[in-house]
Amino acid sequence: MEQVLYAPGLGYYSAGVVSFGLKGDFVTAPEVSPLFGRVLARQAAQVLTETAGDVLELGAGSGALAAEMLAQLHHDQSLPRRYAILELSQALRERQQATLSERVPELVSRVDWLDRLPETFDGFMFGNEVLDALPVKIIVWVDGEIMERGVVSLEGRFAWEDRLIQDDVLAQAVGAIDAQAPYVSEISLAASGLTATLCQVLRKGVLLLIDYGFGSREYYHPQRSSGTLMCHYRQHVHDDPFFLPGIQDVTAHVNFSAIAEAAVDAGGELMGYTSQAQFLINGGITDFLAGTNVEDSRRYLPLASGLQILTSPAEMGELFKVIAFGKSPGGLTGFRSGDRTRQL
Repeated sequence: MEQVLYAPGLGYYSAGVVSFGLKGDFVTAPEVSPLFGRVLARQAAQVLTETAGDVLELGAGSGALAAEMLAQLHHDQSLPRRYAILELSQALRERQQATLSERVPELVSRVDWLDRLPETFDGFMFGNEVLDALPVKIIVWVDGEIMERGVVSLEGRFAWEDRLIQDDVLAQAVGAIDAQAPYVSEISLAASGLTATLCQVLRKGVLLLIDYGFGSREYYHPQRSSGTLMCHYRQHVHDDPFFLPGIQDVTAHVNFSAIAEAAVDAGGELMGYTSQAQFLINGGITDFLAGTNVEDSRRYLPLASGLQILTSPAEMGELFKVIAFGKSPGGLTGFRSGDRTRQL
């Protein structure tokens, strides 16, 4: 999975084939509506006021979210000294540079692209759909044994092959899961590892992560016996990762309980966990819409439609979750109601 996503020049995220938006492989919240970025900018501004720090975006996709956040922070006179983007894909970095140059040319000078995390960071650190883009381990419970599912080449084609778990860290993580055979699911050691590292780097401020997923009890529910691994190709969702390797996205849902555990073990303080819909409503997304002239249908109707997609339980509102770690004396406005930490 790591190879088909990140192999230099060949992986989905490194070869320049990833496509965002309605005509692409999948749609992310920043492409749905600019209101998403405006709410996130307001949350960032609160943290920046308390820390006098910077902004660090992890994996900026097309650059649409960075452009919208910079524009809103500028409007609110809350621009940080630096807006840093950690982006390992040169193809995506070039796309982000083009997007920012087109949409906020006067603010591009504040943006720095990083090849690695800084040793320490103060301010607002965030990632939208970053954790789900990390490789996972597939685990199989069958015939009284717990196996790791891997990939082999069989007669010139890829095929699944199971073997006994050989990694002690993976074995320990699997041991904490109560699953009854036959059962297939995933564990993302990479997501937990990244979260722990980010919390260690964060000295003062907030780490906020947005993604689709569940807490452990729902993630490993008996009825979810086939796991969550899925692929995206030109708006089609399917479960065959051997179809067009390197050309399609391969992903899995996020286990937010594991993310919270990794963060707390690394010294992070859990500040909130809620649905995307609740976070956006708490952050004032309806106020942004209300500030648009309803008689200007060309502007108002797309914003209203986007708000519906972002917050509806039948769309992105319930499946996507928001979780935050760090320190913020006044708490975070995005979590002032609808807390779901009991579900972790």
